[in-house]
Amino acid sequence: MNNAIIAPPFTIARLPKIIFGGGVINQLASEILRFGPMALIVTGSKSFVGSDTWAHLQSQFEKAGVSHTLLSIAGEPSPETIDAAVRQYKNTEFNVVVGIGGGSALDAAKAIAGLLKPSNTVMDHLEGVGPELKYQGPATPLICCPTTAGTGSEATKNAVLSRHGANGFKKSFRDETLVADTAIVDPDFLITCPQSAIAANGMDAFTQLLESLTSTRSNAMTDALAWSGLERFAKGFWDMWLLAGENSLRAAEARSHMAYASLMSGICLAQTGLGSVHGLAQPLGSLFPIPHGVVCATLVADATDINIQALIARHPGSPALAKYARAGAIILTQNLSGNDALDGLVRTLKDWTERLELPRLSNYGGSHADVDRIVAAARGSSMQTNPVVLSDQEIAELVERRL
Repeated sequence: MNNAIIAPPFTIARLPKIIFGGGVINQLASEILRFGPMALIVTGSKSFVGSDTWAHLQSQFEKAGVSHTLLSIAGEPSPETIDAAVRQYKNTEFNVVVGIGGGSALDAAKAIAGLLKPSNTVMDHLEGVGPELKYQGPATPLICCPTTAGTGSEATKNAVLSRHGANGFKKSFRDETLVADTAIVDPDFLITCPQSAIAANGMDAFTQLLESLTSTRSNAMTDALAWSGLERFAKGFWDMWLLAGENSLRAAEARSHMAYASLMSGICLAQTGLGSVHGLAQPLGSLFPIPHGVVCATLVADATDINIQALIARHPGSPALAKYARAGAIILTQNLSGNDALDGLVRTLKDWTERLELPRLSNYGGSHADVDRIVAAARGSSMQTNPVVLSDQEIAELVERRL
């Protein structure tokens, strides 16, 4: 018998039922009714409530017999915001929670769905904060409908909550039972995204794909999904950015590519963990009012450069180097390999940083005086799956480059 191992063992955690494609938001009413007629709908922007899409959904709800309550949550959700919503609605017998919006809205919906029935404070469960009690549930069923292409939150088990300021934090409420029962991913939602959001969210999706590929916990299945996501990102990102708001076939194809890339990034990060960019996103997002997508977008070029140089110096045989090289060939759409592909990846990402006019950390109040405390707080779970262990000096250099 041949005892050779074809692929190392791996485990894939729970995933939602995924409904993907243009116009699939029209299936929302029927998906709600799988759980019952009463829905709490969590959105992140009041502009959505005034949109034609929302008016159309309300009409569908009425015809289908869906009763809904609308909750709008602006910005990144805080523990206080979640607790207030749970107190307000804990005695209402919702059959399902529906999140419609960007990553923050979906994270808020995820946390609220997790706590409506238990009705305790989310502070009981936040990682690295408070008692870190094991979540016992039960969770209310959840449907997630992303309106941006970036976080992939519709496919993850964690709700990221933030408290800003000197004693702030950006931590996750995380449990496999919090994964959405259904993810409805409709690229048509993306037509309203402005260029600034496309840049930040798109580069967040790119970062999640690249960090999933090079994570120390990557596996054969996540690699296959991440490569497919990266290929679709390369086909869609710049067209979506350049054709923002345009109602053309080319623009629609770009939005479809990016919705897929974002979904794959969420599926993969939930299985593999991430890397140094997201390791720094937590302290930066808690200390300064900097959106998560902007953090990822502004750091990824220099983080990739520093990771590659550290790997060459300390682990030249690392498989992560070959993955970085393949990523470079994909985004450059050239038949490159080795150092040429590595150099091309870093050079291209730095060029994108300038072309997209991605803001520096100092634009949000970061300064050289903050570097030490940022570095000290950057050793969370994401940094632990970075392909190489970075020194404090290397992390500090990364922060300094983007001030």
